[in-house]
Amino acid sequence: MRTTQELLKMKQQNEKITMMTAYDYPSAKQVEAAGIDTILVGDSLGMTVLGYESTVQVTLDDMIHHAKAARRGAPNTFIVADMPIGSVGISDQQDLNHALRLYQESGANAIKAEGAHLASFIQKCKQIGIPVVSHLGLTPQSVGIMGYSVQAKTKGAAEQLIQDCLTMEAAGAIMIVLEVIPSDLAEAISKKVSIPVIGIGAGNKTDGQVLVYHDVLHYGQEHRAKFVKVYGDFSVGVEALRTFNEEVKSGAFPTEAHTYKAKVMGELNHD
Repeated sequence: MRTTQELLKMKQQNEKITMMTAYDYPSAKQVEAAGIDTILVGDSLGMTVLGYESTVQVTLDDMIHHAKAARRGAPNTFIVADMPIGSVGISDQQDLNHALRLYQESGANAIKAEGAHLASFIQKCKQIGIPVVSHLGLTPQSVGIMGYSVQAKTKGAAEQLIQDCLTMEAAGAIMIVLEVIPSDLAEAISKKVSIPVIGIGAGNKTDGQVLVYHDVLHYGQEHRAKFVKVYGDFSVGVEALRTFNEEVKSGAFPTEAHTYKAKVMGELNHD
């Protein structure tokens, strides 16, 4: 399993870090088998697994449930679990209680929190031993305010994002996820901070990349953002299920090869 120190060393040695979302036992098992460095149990599970329109309906219980399943599937992979909306940014005590519960109950190696307003939260988590990944740029929990669009497109916004990243690093963040920002800005930030920067829709000059499992495998997801590359096609499963449906209705399944045999009825009739 990668450690925080090993991930930092990877950045220092210019070795790219891979991260993939996974929300359950089988997907996490596949990600680990593929040798990917880190798993993100993201609140994107709201759309990909639970069928919500956005991440805002995802609860802390949801995150713990799915992170525990992912941990069982990938016992030897560094796992980051998301703090969902409403679990952080409310009050210092409540925020820390939620962070501690997610960290302890999920078995994750770190938690992730969205937003530049959480420097104090990150600092307090560090003090009690909870590693935190900061998520900046497009933050899906705030889509009701910012919408789904490229962030930090102006000089002022870019300067603010750079400062926010430096602030998160100073507060004790172990890693930063930058989502949907200009690639030259992401490159500049990656050079300015000493902690790993993982990009999603942020170009190829960050320290690593993260994508969503269901996007990568075309699994139940029809809409794809510009930054998504499809590497496989799980949609073929529909054809397999259609064939099953047809074979059962026609009587073609199950065959003799799928049937257990015994002479129980003959014995019962004899009695």
